[in-house]
Amino acid sequence: MHLDPEILHQKLAELTQEHRELDEAIALLLAEPDHDQFKATRMKKRKLLLKDMIMRISSQLIPDLPA
Repeated sequence: MHLDPEILHQKLAELTQEHRELDEAIALLLAEPDHDQFKATRMKKRKLLLKDMIMRISSQLIPDLPA
């Protein structure tokens, strides 16, 4: 199933922004001396999920090349 490239680009931008914001939030959390390790782990897992979603959408945007 292929979605409209414009929709994919929009979703990619949203996911990339969320990934960037989550990265910054993780850095701030880990900078705290007695940070919540469980929360940090959950945030890191979410960040990995976002990365996977970004990669999947990016690959859908690459045009198929003729053989």
